[in-house]
Amino acid sequence: MPDLPALELLLDVARTGSLGASARAHGISQPAASARVKTMERLIGVPLLERSPTGSRLTEAGRLVTDWAGQVVEAAQAMDAGIDALRERRDSRLAVAASMTIAEYLLPGWLVALRHDRSGTAVSLQTGNSTWVAAQVLSGAAVLGFVEGAEVPSGLDMAVVAHDRLMVVVAPSHPWARRRSRLPAAELAATPLIQREQGSGTRMVLETALAPYGALAAPLLELASTTAVKSAVRSGAGPAVLSSLAIAVEVSSGQLRTIEVDGLDLTRRLRAVWPTGPRPAGPARDLLSITRSPRQET
Repeated sequence: MPDLPALELLLDVARTGSLGASARAHGISQPAASARVKTMERLIGVPLLERSPTGSRLTEAGRLVTDWAGQVVEAAQAMDAGIDALRERRDSRLAVAASMTIAEYLLPGWLVALRHDRSGTAVSLQTGNSTWVAAQVLSGAAVLGFVEGAEVPSGLDMAVVAHDRLMVVVAPSHPWARRRSRLPAAELAATPLIQREQGSGTRMVLETALAPYGALAAPLLELASTTAVKSAVRSGAGPAVLSSLAIAVEVSSGQLRTIEVDGLDLTRRLRAVWPTGPRPAGPARDLLSITRSPRQET
């Protein structure tokens, strides 16, 4: 089967009657064009052109092959146009799902940078806990997700895009705020905390880190957003464990106090996830590159 460039060349020869003119139109030399035609003739098994000092004309078989070639080239052009339309649709809208901490404290900066690079891309952002984000990506509802959990579900590939640290926080009036020594990890595990709901990346990381010190106590309160947890802690309801990204303003202003925990490393990796297979393309690839650039590291 001749390739598309060869068929397009044959169509040009049929239209112009000149192998040399067709060669120039295709950006190749006349000997290269002649070799391409001879390759077609060898593949098909019959002569396609009759060459003379005044030009080239199609043989009877050449006219028949040219009719077929026109249909093939038109179909290829239609397919190419369709693929371009798919790319344009893909590149004009990007569906992203992100866990709450990443959505509130990291994604805004990343999206500003993406807007600078791709001003025509509209981003649809959905937020939820890490378990929900993974489900959105697996279902195809989101092209790219950002999660905080310790594990990535099967069916997803991932890349680390940032790091943060979970911190124990209390109101200035809480008894722990007056401690002079580090809080034992076992005491933290046994203390009812104000927590996010099941499926939250923060909660999953905390449960994993405290597993050697016994089961985590039942939550004092269970709330669906980081903002609600911070508000409850500030009111003096009890302690919580939150991302260092989420509490920076409250700690610097004195609204919250951080408590160091003895022998417990609560540093975690924040990840981008996408369906197992090829890495993201189009604006999703660009967003992933932005998150991993040196200037974005936390």
